[in-house]
Amino acid sequence: MTEIDTTHLDLVRIIPSKNMARFYGIALQPTLFGEVAVVRCWGRIGTRGRAMAVTYPDTEHAGNALADLEIKKQRRGYVTSSD
Repeated sequence: MTEIDTTHLDLVRIIPSKNMARFYGIALQPTLFGEVAVVRCWGRIGTRGRAMAVTYPDTEHAGNALADLEIKKQRRGYVTSSD
């Protein structure tokens, strides 16, 4: 079994004039069957939000999916959160 880089990306979109405060998290996680899952969590900041996972056969496909999601979210106004 290969080692998987558990990449985690936290994005936020805050627009006070519209009372908008949203978060979007994306992470790569290994599954029990040797695949890689792209786990997404999103919602309003301060809430539990929602989550969804999509599995891919290997790290390369999952990494590409993560990069695509990051680009799409940045186009919508999300920026990397600073902890």
